[in-house]
Amino acid sequence: MDTPGNGQLHRDAAGRPRRSPGWLARAAVSAAFLLGTAFSSIAFAQDQQLPVVTAAKPVVREIVEDDEFVGRFEAVDQVAIRSRVSGYLDKVSFQDGALVNKGDLLFTIDQRPYQAAYDAAKSQVDVAKSLLEFSKMQLDRANELARTGNISPATVDDRRREYLSAQAQMQGATAALTTASLNMEFTEIKAPLSGRIDRRLVSVGNLVQPDSTLLTTIVTRDPIDFYFDVDERLYFSYARDAKARGGSMQEGGGGLDVEVHVADREQAVFKGKLDFAENRIDNATGTMRVRARFANPDGILQPGMFGRINVPGSLPHSGVLVPDEAIGADQDRRIVLLVDETGMVSAKPVRTGPLLDGYRVIRSGLTGAETIIVNGLMHARPGTKVKVEMVTLPPKTETAGLQQ
Repeated sequence: MDTPGNGQLHRDAAGRPRRSPGWLARAAVSAAFLLGTAFSSIAFAQDQQLPVVTAAKPVVREIVEDDEFVGRFEAVDQVAIRSRVSGYLDKVSFQDGALVNKGDLLFTIDQRPYQAAYDAAKSQVDVAKSLLEFSKMQLDRANELARTGNISPATVDDRRREYLSAQAQMQGATAALTTASLNMEFTEIKAPLSGRIDRRLVSVGNLVQPDSTLLTTIVTRDPIDFYFDVDERLYFSYARDAKARGGSMQEGGGGLDVEVHVADREQAVFKGKLDFAENRIDNATGTMRVRARFANPDGILQPGMFGRINVPGSLPHSGVLVPDEAIGADQDRRIVLLVDETGMVSAKPVRTGPLLDGYRVIRSGLTGAETIIVNGLMHARPGTKVKVEMVTLPPKTETAGLQQ
């Protein structure tokens, strides 16, 4: 028998059982509670499945953008040592690779033939000198006799002709002696400038031909030049900057301060100045060769060494810097992935600049207020959500020195 007081079943007038009205409300509350619990569990599970990325604000500070070029060091002065006279090499007076000073004796050619030629030329000068003195006395005597009428004018003319001939012979003998003296001097080959000498290329006893046999080379070491090529667009930029400084690219290079980096990562950068640019654009490459000069007191920089030079390409301005690993590619564009406060990912095209203190300069596309993904780009896609872990980028990365 049904009990009316149980709150579950009631009888109507016909004696049929019916539900209590409170049952439907209680059932609805139970269903809502179960549904909410289910949705919370699903949301929690989805949140646990979101990919985790690292995000940060870009570094914003005052910068000067640098343009980087690859070039090669060359000596300010270099000379190929060759002999001016022929003969057999008699002596080598330097050590291979040594530092030499201007005027130091380097090679000696066998001097005996040239000493003999010098002695012969000197004797000819003595003969010509005595003949000149004798003809001068004869001419003076003839002139004295001509005043008293004791000698004919024709005889006086003969004495004058003999004197002039003796003068010419004296000049010829003196010239021959000068040539013999020069040849004798040329047998001793001396350093025309100070610098570091190369190894000897000819051994003692070999025949040396004048102006053709290369004996060795000498290059100066301090200062040293660095040559690199710039395109027309950058040349115009540097030329305008040089003009603003009151100079020109061809005369002094505008005096821009530059830095060069070599292959040794532990070696500090070398600082120098632009000091020259060629007077024309190369038709084949569309570039102009520019030169910078660096002090090299320790001789570390060597001619022929490659390096990377950084030339200031802008005035100081507020720049946006991001890590290189935060920059992706979308066909021919460079993009940065942004994330908002809800974790939604979006792509932002950017125009990149040079590396600076380990970061990549963003020339356009970012203001610095955005939150960018710096790690985990492979797990993030535009239009999807991610779980964000925020970090703060330092002003300069630990790998800046290696990247330089």
